[in-house]
Amino acid sequence: MKLVLPLAVLLSVLLWALAAPSGLPDRFAPEALSLDELLMLYGHMPRGAMALVAGGCLGLSGALLQVVLRNPIADPSTLGISSGAQLALVAVTVLFPGLLGWGRAPVALAGAGAAAALVMGMGALRGFHPVTMVIAGMLVSLFASSLAGALTLAQGQYLFSLVVWTGGSLVQTGWGPVLALALVLALGGGLAALMARPLSVLGLEAESARALGLSVDRVRALAVVLACVLAASVSAAVGLVAFVGLAAPALARALGARRPGQILALAPLTGAVLLSLVDGLVLTAAGYGTEMFPTGAVTGLIGGPLLLWLLPRLRATPPPAPDTQLPRTARPLRRMGLIALATVVLLGLLLTLGRTPDGWSLLDRESLALFLPNRLPRLAGAAAAGGLLALAGAALQRLTANPLASPEVLGVSGGAAIGYAGVLFLAAAPSAVALTSGAALGGALAMAVLTCAVLGRDARPERLLLAGVAVSSLAAALLSILMAAGTMKSFAVLAWLSGSASALTASGAALLVALLALACAAAVLMARWLTILPLGPEVARALGLPLYGATLCVVALAALATGAATVLVGPLSFVGLMAPHLARRCGLAQAVPHLLGSAALGASLMLAADFGARMASFPYDLPLGLFASLLGTPWLIWLMLRRPT
Repeated sequence: MKLVLPLAVLLSVLLWALAAPSGLPDRFAPEALSLDELLMLYGHMPRGAMALVAGGCLGLSGALLQVVLRNPIADPSTLGISSGAQLALVAVTVLFPGLLGWGRAPVALAGAGAAAALVMGMGALRGFHPVTMVIAGMLVSLFASSLAGALTLAQGQYLFSLVVWTGGSLVQTGWGPVLALALVLALGGGLAALMARPLSVLGLEAESARALGLSVDRVRALAVVLACVLAASVSAAVGLVAFVGLAAPALARALGARRPGQILALAPLTGAVLLSLVDGLVLTAAGYGTEMFPTGAVTGLIGGPLLLWLLPRLRATPPPAPDTQLPRTARPLRRMGLIALATVVLLGLLLTLGRTPDGWSLLDRESLALFLPNRLPRLAGAAAAGGLLALAGAALQRLTANPLASPEVLGVSGGAAIGYAGVLFLAAAPSAVALTSGAALGGALAMAVLTCAVLGRDARPERLLLAGVAVSSLAAALLSILMAAGTMKSFAVLAWLSGSASALTASGAALLVALLALACAAAVLMARWLTILPLGPEVARALGLPLYGATLCVVALAALATGAATVLVGPLSFVGLMAPHLARRCGLAQAVPHLLGSAALGASLMLAADFGARMASFPYDLPLGLFASLLGTPWLIWLMLRRPT
């Protein structure tokens, strides 16, 4: 094992040398250099140095987060810090480009700090539990990435290069960014060395560390701030480079580092070698031409497998239980019926309500007959997709007893998106049937990975959620690679990922409605399981419940419902998180009313999102997924920051 690091260094140097346009120049005056020597001195050499420096920053950032949070799967990617920096850079570039005159680093740092504050705020209220923090970070990252994509999409194709840059390109045209990032790494390394001893004490339980006179909150805050500065500096310099901060400390521990000081010292080195090696592979694949995809997109492929490998190393404690002091109605079926009726009334209202250049009006009979063939499939399909996602979310939250569970965490949406994008890129002129089949196959493969996680040894519910995070991370990395090609097909993938029901046909909408009916029927049949499973595996076994079989069936139901919605209207966000909570706030505590009420509320939320997408920029449509995310974000923030009862 000790030879692994030297061999990796040797291989990365060899790949870098093979891709070099020329040998090392023996003179440095620009006017005396040939074109290849200029490319070598001001392009290839700074790029190699940037890979080392950026990898070192990310390795140190991930090590700080893992040590201070006592969480082996914490890093700037899994906690949403890098995505927050990416969103800030995209938003400022699109909306306030004048602010970039102050430099990209302050903008990236503001976005990273906001994302970190959100995740850490929720973690502080829940004991910084690893599972809950990673799920919260994943949801923050999902929202930030989707909003950044929507902003790019709204501004047109001429900004697609922004998507490629945020994918983590190490291409350099000089030494300035390298030297600036090297200074950040040197200062960060010095501060981390000063914090090594307090972090070692923090490795004890928080109460024990306080008893020894350590200011736990201050040390934790300083470590997180330093990690944010390091990660944001990398994002400002080269874009989003994923999961190097996750892999570097894991490799350091595999090489024998055990104490916090050892991990903090070795992780920057392993991060530098890892990113340099990946960049060498990218350069080798590109040859002497232009690279097809940025290095940061390739490092994202590390995340999914590494998360799955690290799952057994998590503390074996359950995630926080949902609130128990929620209202319970004495007549749940009646209230569920009222919610369903309200959803139908809302559907009817949106069918007849229209907007013209003269203002709002209700359509008359002739106008309704004219618009109904186009409007009804869109509204019915959107409502059915929302119902499927909400039903999946309710089933997952009851299965795991985790209020942060949602269909997005399953990774089925990401798998379907990979299938869709794969068919789009591999086929010259793919048909709608081929694209739908590809999305369905991708969702099925994601479900197969989850099935293996469920049937494995020691498959606790929180492990299932983190397996879903791993699948989602892998899918996101593959999508980044496909979209970084920068072609018209890349833009088509970005448009589909934003979510839209505008192209939904009558047959597609009917299929979604039929699938929703079948999923509701299946959920009713599983009501007993979903009543017992939240009580824990020991209680379930004592009551004679077939634990693995029941868990597998619930996962299959949630995965199929999510996959069906994703295939036809794109990977919509947050409805599966919100609707089950709203149903519980309405007093629907029992399994059947909770599941069916969640489906009705999910349909209403998606109808509202579709209405906003159609009317906000009338007469043009905006992405449906963006409005679903905007509806879900306030709820997510409240859910994360409220103090549990």
